[in-house]
Amino acid sequence: MKMRLSTAAAGFLLLAGVGAAAAQDVIIAPEQETVIREYVEKQPLASVELPGVELNIGSTLPDTVELHEVPDVEYRYVVVDNRTVVVDPGTRKIVKIIQ
Repeated sequence: MKMRLSTAAAGFLLLAGVGAAAAQDVIIAPEQETVIREYVEKQPLASVELPGVELNIGSTLPDTVELHEVPDVEYRYVVVDNRTVVVDPGTRKIVKIIQ
């Protein structure tokens, strides 16, 4: 009985973790990505350096980094180490890195 309960609990925790990870995934529609790419090309920014900050999806940018608006898009962008980084302005988390 204890073995079944432990197995069930482990399975539940595994599924809960998968659900939480899936909820964090942000998918930018291809149309939005096109709008962002075109806007960034027309409005180039100077690249900033952020020593000690890894540019990965889900990483949080410091409050000192100025985020720039893209019209009609809920996300903001900044250029870090010559890469365009799309950021959720509410959480400041990186949702996409455009090469």
